[in-house]
Amino acid sequence: MKLHEKLSLIQSEFKAKKSRFNNFGKYNFRSAEDILEALKPFNKTHGVYFTVSERIVVADTEFPIMESIATISDGADAIQAIAIVGVDLAQKGMQMPQKFGSASSYGKKYSLGNLLLIDDTADADATNSHGKGAINKTIAGAGSDYTTARKYDKPEITDANIDKAKKFLANGGKIETLQQTYLMSAEILNKLKNG
Repeated sequence: MKLHEKLSLIQSEFKAKKSRFNNFGKYNFRSAEDILEALKPFNKTHGVYFTVSERIVVADTEFPIMESIATISDGADAIQAIAIVGVDLAQKGMQMPQKFGSASSYGKKYSLGNLLLIDDTADADATNSHGKGAINKTIAGAGSDYTTARKYDKPEITDANIDKAKKFLANGGKIETLQQTYLMSAEILNKLKNG
């Protein structure tokens, strides 16, 4: 089975509990740690492994930008999703390591969310910026043939995981966002456009 097919199966089977509670906002949310813990059983089942790496992409400003890269690999191919998060150095009540740690947590969560098609639009944590400027995007590999798994290919929306994409649209998401972030056949695109 090709890597993009394995990812598609994982996207359709994946569940992560919202085990954290925000006392200030009075809502439950899932953390990057919750997502990573829920992914562990898929490693052996599907012969894949997940990693998350980070780096500072803009450092010489008062608003550093951190890039978080979530990767699924089967040893031969890899698919990545990226989240870009600003580090608010003016955030009051936090020490410098906490400011970077908070941005790191958001970056990990959103890069994993992009990779796994996790829709957090109904999650109050997704609409509360907490002073962070999160911009999510996924990078694509060369070429446009979505049936060939390539390194750095986009995740794919298929019949197996289309319900998550439909939920995203029902919650106010845009079809253009899905088209920029995920691969999909013309048939899947028509199903999403026509309900």
